[in-house]
Order: sequence, then structure tokens, then C-alpha cells
Amino acid sequence: MHAIRLHAFGPAENLTYEEVEDPLPGPGQVRIAVAAAGVHLLDTALREGEQGPLPQPTRLPTIPGREVAGVVESLGEGVASLWLGRRVVVHLGFAPGGYAELAVADVDRVHEIPADLDHAQAVAMIGTGRTTMGILQFAELGPDAVAVIPAAAGGIGTLLVQYAKNAGAVVIGLAGGPEKTARVRENGADLAVDYKDPEWPDKVRAHLGGRAATVVFDGVGGEVARHSTQLLGPGGQHLVFGWSAEGIRDGEPYLVDGVSERVLGPVMIRKAGGPNPVQTLELRALAEAAAGRLTPAVQRFPLTEAAAAHRALETRGTTGKVVLEP
Repeated sequence: MHAIRLHAFGPAENLTYEEVEDPLPGPGQVRIAVAAAGVHLLDTALREGEQGPLPQPTRLPTIPGREVAGVVESLGEGVASLWLGRRVVVHLGFAPGGYAELAVADVDRVHEIPADLDHAQAVAMIGTGRTTMGILQFAELGPDAVAVIPAAAGGIGTLLVQYAKNAGAVVIGLAGGPEKTARVRENGADLAVDYKDPEWPDKVRAHLGGRAATVVFDGVGGEVARHSTQLLGPGGQHLVFGWSAEGIRDGEPYLVDGVSERVLGPVMIRKAGGPNPVQTLELRALAEAAAGRLTPAVQRFPLTEAAAAHRALETRGTTGKVVLEP
């Protein structure tokens, strides 16, 4: 098979397209002919040698990627034959191997893809959608809510805009540049503003006509977060799930005592509950997409252009979930 391999930590150019041996499914595993592989901002940090949330440092050489969708084409020992030929999606957890034509996964992690979703959309929902469902556990959205969503043209932002609008909230979407703000507007936001415009907070206040924001969904941090939190009224929420404006490794999100709440990681998993909280969130995300309530934004790159995909992510040149297609 062909895959993207990383032999040395460093820039995106270190990702190389190579021919490697086919992986073999072990007991309780399936092998998937990959049709779409998810790319995450965390992948860019791991590529440079950061450990991030991984329990062990990345061993080189490695095939990056932890989200794949495709068709089951081989079964490991003990796996029921009914899985063969099914369209499936899976988050591989801490195991890499997604940027490839073939990937293996534990069958108990795998979900069948709903009929109306394509592979790239399924990948978006198993990763970005799962996180979105986790974030939304902490917010009460309804007709009385005013939601401010920085990075509203991104993968999570797109889904947050849709969900909040479906719930009847007033939705303010922030994005960088006219192309992205146009996408946010098309996605259903009541107001889409360019956060590169220094007057954007005043435009939001003018649109709200005296109403205050009730929740800020913050995956950006930095100055955008600082100005966004100033739009909150008494009892408002600042839900923090990232700080891409300051880099994934350095800097912290803008935090307000008594208002800001970090919602990623263990706190999100505990909130989901159930015997397998991660899969609970994955199933919720896939169900929302299957019902047509959420439609993920996807930006596709050929597998051979993984380096370009990483560069685009690092420079905020993407819209929606980035996916590699072999």
C-alpha cells in the first residue's frame, strides 16, 4: 500500500508519500480500505515532535492520522463475517496509521456509516462532530440564547453554528476574511463578521441592540477571545476548547475568573457518561448528521498532498474539516 510517513520531526515537508507493507489485522481487528483520513491541528504539533495528549512519545518512523473511513476488506481472528464489506468509520484513539490506503482498527471502536453520509463527512463527524457534541453538553441553547462563535467557518465552528441556529438561538459567527464570513452567513448565522476588522465588536453590539451574549464557544483564544468575552452579560459562559490564535503549544486562551470553563479532555468525557463515553459522543454526532440536522464542512486533499494539507491548517487556510483521500 501507499502511505504518508514521517521519518524526522520538523516541517510539513517531512511528510513523505511512500510504499510500505500492508498492515495485518490482529485478533478482534478489521482492516479498512481507506477512502478518507482526517487531519487534525494536533497532527501538526505531533509532526514537530510535541507529545501533546499522547501517553507515550511518538516513535519514528510513523504513519500519522487517527480518523479513517472506508470499507472493511479483511477480518482478524474472532471478528464476525458480517463486518466484511461494510462502510465504516473509526477514531483510532492513540494509535496512528490513518494517512494510508489501508488501516487496521479494533472492531469494538468501529461504527457503520449511515447511508446518506459519504466517507469524508463520516470522518468529520467521528472526530470534529464528537468534539462538538462534547462541547454542547455544557451549554443551554434556546430562543433566549445569544451564541458568539469564533472560528465559525472551521470544522467545529460550522457545526456549532448549525446546532445553535436549530435550537433557536441568535448566532454571531466570527471568521477571518470575506470568503469565510460568506460561508458562515450561508451556514445560517444571524450575523457573520470578520474578526480582522478592528471594529467587529462594535458591529456585534449594534446588531444585538442592547442584548448581551449568553455563551462564547471559544476555540481561538488570544485577542478574539478577549473581545468576545467582553460581549457576555451577567451569568454568561465562556466555553474554552482551544486556542489556535496563539498556537497549539504556546500561549493560553484568554480566561475570565468565574466565567471561563475548559471543556476538553476528561471533563468532557465524564460529562458524557455511560459505559463508553467516547462512543456515546461519536454516536450522537453520527445520528445528528444522519438526521440532516448537522452537515459538516469538509476540505479535501489527495493523500499525496498531506504536506500541503498541514501547511494550510497551520496558516488558517482551510475551511471545515481537512480530509485526505487516497
